[in-house]
Amino acid sequence: MQLNMRLPSAYILTGAILLLAIVSCKKEDLLKTNTDPNSVSVAVFDANNILTATQLYYTGSTDNAIEVEETEIQGAGCFIQHWASTSGFFFGDKYLFSPGGWGSFFDHAYTTQVKYAVDLYTNTIAKEQYKNLHQISRIMKALVFERITDVYGDVPYFQAGQAYHGSVYFPIYDKQQDIYADLLKEVEEATDSLDENADKPKGDVFYANNSDQIAAWKRFGNTLLLRMAMRLTKIDPARAQTYVTKVQGLTMTSNDDNAIVTHGTNDPLTINRIYRGIGEDGQIQLSGQISKTFIDFLKKNNDPRLPVLSYVYPTDFSPGGPTDGGSSDAAHQAGLPNGYDAGSTSHGIINFPGYLGNTNLYSRPSPIIFNNTAPTLVLTYAESELLLADAANRWHIGDVDAATHYQNGVIAAITALAAYGDAGTISADDAQTYYDAHPYNDAKGLEMINTQFWAATFFNEYEAWSNYRRTGYPVLTPVNYPGSQSPGAIPHRMAYSTVDKQVNSTNYNAAVSALTGGDKITSRMWWDK
Repeated sequence: MQLNMRLPSAYILTGAILLLAIVSCKKEDLLKTNTDPNSVSVAVFDANNILTATQLYYTGSTDNAIEVEETEIQGAGCFIQHWASTSGFFFGDKYLFSPGGWGSFFDHAYTTQVKYAVDLYTNTIAKEQYKNLHQISRIMKALVFERITDVYGDVPYFQAGQAYHGSVYFPIYDKQQDIYADLLKEVEEATDSLDENADKPKGDVFYANNSDQIAAWKRFGNTLLLRMAMRLTKIDPARAQTYVTKVQGLTMTSNDDNAIVTHGTNDPLTINRIYRGIGEDGQIQLSGQISKTFIDFLKKNNDPRLPVLSYVYPTDFSPGGPTDGGSSDAAHQAGLPNGYDAGSTSHGIINFPGYLGNTNLYSRPSPIIFNNTAPTLVLTYAESELLLADAANRWHIGDVDAATHYQNGVIAAITALAAYGDAGTISADDAQTYYDAHPYNDAKGLEMINTQFWAATFFNEYEAWSNYRRTGYPVLTPVNYPGSQSPGAIPHRMAYSTVDKQVNSTNYNAAVSALTGGDKITSRMWWDK
């Protein structure tokens, strides 16, 4: 699974030269020699098929799921202290130099997620039979690009994915401020334009089985608009308030509205995103553990999610082997501290007070949530309610107070684990009992709300990291390790792709020149000032 699709720059440049040579040929010759009489033309191709691919590629459930391993879990997941490891592969644990890891998501997102999102958008423009599908394509495209810009800052946006459609092979890096302005516009317009009387897109992995598919997409769009708007709380609170006010009463209303991708078993395109990326080669089970910060939070608060999320595997466990002999008992769970290596130096794990003597004795993600058919929760009611609670605390927006939104969010986050099957189901009564033991306190409102958001987004590491950078919660103690690229501070971004640095150097250099401090993980992006 360590095979990476990243090509050396020489091959990419050669490909670009060949492409330019082909473009210079006569159009008539190309049509004669390159037209397959048995192929299906774009004019009759059903664009609904591209929607399925766009959604699956967004989750990382593909052969390119390596980026989930390299950038999300080994990077962002460790930054945010959901994950920890003594292995050097998990560069985010100690903020180490890893241009390949930092740029992996950039490389794979543009070659898969962006490609399909732009294809879907382009092939449904001004086609009446795809009226709703086109609006959904706008929402999906925004969903894809929000995550990319949240990880890197200024990135190719307006010209991205246009190599085929517009012959743009070296796209410029757009300002994040301009990207967000367009993302908000696109999602708002698309959501408002969805029509209950128009097409019901087939191949919709999120909501095809929903009895009111278009209404579900409207709630999804407004929830995404809420999330995008709340990203601006530090840099443009007035704009954030405007959009949050607009979506009041229009966001997700229960866990039934959660956008969930149900995964298959043997098809590499449908296997669970995280299992595909780091389960099959054993990276989590052999090298990565759940962070002490996260396990301690769950244990301290007697959180009913603990035995669902974590598991101590048998010490002789091997990837894909039986898990019998392990334990989900809350008392047996122990998180690995961040910032230690496997050596015998002062930073070796053997020097951690209370070290258990073997890293195999520390908690890893449980078989309930970590298997090839486990679903991916893309965007949830719990996230929506916690964001609304944040907005209500800051600005007193809406008719529902922060305490009610907070309670809804906490309970929804706990009961949403039922998506993992009976073994993941926690009763509403148990969730209520947990809330009653930790009621909302307005004086500590923002910390409570966003700490619960962190708990609710375990496995959604990019989002947990983005919300941390936006709010500063939960309160985390950064690691300080020799060779760290961000000593004593949680990183603020990922560095760009080293491939694009070579292939698209002019535009890369222009983007870097606009970063205070350069292309570093300590540099801050626009909304994180």
